Amino acid sequence: MTDPTLKAQIREQMTTAMKAGDKLTVGALRMLSAAIQFKEKEVLHELSDDEVREVAGKEVKKRGESIEAFEGAGRTELAAKEKAERDVITPFAPDTLPDEKLDVLVEEAIAATGATSMKEMGKVMGMVMGKTKGFQVDGTVVQGKVRAKLGD
Repeated sequence: MTDPTLKAQIREQMTTAMKAGDKLTVGALRMLSAAIQFKEKEVLHELSDDEVREVAGKEVKKRGESIEAFEGAGRTELAAKEKAERDVITPFAPDTLPDEKLDVLVEEAIAATGATSMKEMGKVMGMVMGKTKGFQVDGTVVQGKVRAKLGD
């Protein structure tokens, strides 16, 4: 027996949540399903599990940005809702790359490209981001690490 696809797992969890009357989970999974369907219409093919993870990762990132905005505006109840939705979606997103591993990738990319100044940041960023495929990585975090190593 093979594992069901991520899309099938999402549908199963949505059905279970509906039966349990868990409106928050149902809502979060519906939003994720809608984002997946939108992406499928955009690319004109059924998404693979890796592509579904990518979509889920973007949805998790959106929730993170919303949480920051709501907390900054003092809207803790909305931030709490976004956190709960993020927690529902996170298992479908790619794993987050630990900071230590990211630091190592940045060091390796700088050494491999021979970068010595900010002028070569693009080369370093391209190499690091290329090696992080399959993981949830925030480009601004990577950019900050590269800036710190190459010096502003």
